[in-house]
Amino acid sequence: MAPGIGYPTLSQIRFAAERLAGKILTTPVWRWQTGIIEESFDGSTEVWLKLELFQRTGTFKLRGALNCAAALDAAAQRRGVVAVSAGNHAIAVAYTAKLLGITAKVVMPQHASPARIALCKELGAEVILVPDVHQAFTRVRQIEYEESRTLIHPFEGPLTAEGTATVGLELMAQVPGLDAVVVPIGGGGLCAGIAAAVKQLDPACAVYGVEPFGADALYRSFQSGVPEKLERVDTVADSLGAPYALPYSFGVCRRFVDEIVRVSDDDLCRAMYYQFRDAKLVAEPAAAAATAAILGPLRERVAGKRIGLIICGSNIDAARYSELLERGIAGARPPPVPTDGETDRGGQ
Repeated sequence: MAPGIGYPTLSQIRFAAERLAGKILTTPVWRWQTGIIEESFDGSTEVWLKLELFQRTGTFKLRGALNCAAALDAAAQRRGVVAVSAGNHAIAVAYTAKLLGITAKVVMPQHASPARIALCKELGAEVILVPDVHQAFTRVRQIEYEESRTLIHPFEGPLTAEGTATVGLELMAQVPGLDAVVVPIGGGGLCAGIAAAVKQLDPACAVYGVEPFGADALYRSFQSGVPEKLERVDTVADSLGAPYALPYSFGVCRRFVDEIVRVSDDDLCRAMYYQFRDAKLVAEPAAAAATAAILGPLRERVAGKRIGLIICGSNIDAARYSELLERGIAGARPPPVPTDGETDRGGQ
């Protein structure tokens, strides 16, 4: 890790959990034993889902946003906060601001889900739309400077990581003895926090990060050894579309994450379908990344292990979900056809 960059300690993570208690939900876990998991792995592989899509605001993002905003002094809270996001972080910041009684501005790319934009407005945030994610980051810095608002960054910084680390803290208590945890990566704030918690609680537990090929800034950063910037972001998983890696999250991930793998958009859509078919989960592409990874690049490494998958959230409108689900169905493995002896003859 670069000099001067620390990481969330267990005491800091536990303090964050206390700060968030009563304001966030302890999300459930569920063991996936059917469908594609049963077909792909033998009975010695345990796949546990950490269902953060059931969190308030629909994603893990509330943990980091609320931890950051709750730490502000009274003067900073009066000036308000500003955020940049394709949607999930914006929703979390809008909810946080309403909860704390402060004002929020959120900068979003024009291609963001209309449902996410509408929800931010319903929660009382002022929404500013810009052409793309690169311009969004530029605009948010301008607002931060001109209005003295506090930037609640979507993935960078100690308070964000301490908040996201509470996901790992919960998971390790809910499913003891995990061999590996698989985490989706956008900017790396979720993975940094979870990895810090997991590795300090159990150094033997592997942590794998997952990025789309079209938004792989942290993968490239791991290869080069420095935070990298992407010229272009191109993925159906807009929640994972961070245009660059930044020093803190990169440093924490580099210290605690064993490996980062990449998956295609087709992989994500297939995994969305399997989660819908087998687990009855309506999840956006980002929330299918960990599933896509264990069915693809991580398959051999997790076989026979006890693994946890972070199902990070789901804020997606019905039309877009249906479109991506159809894409996943087209490329999915069909369910096995039962033999005569297995056919259900117990009609109603």
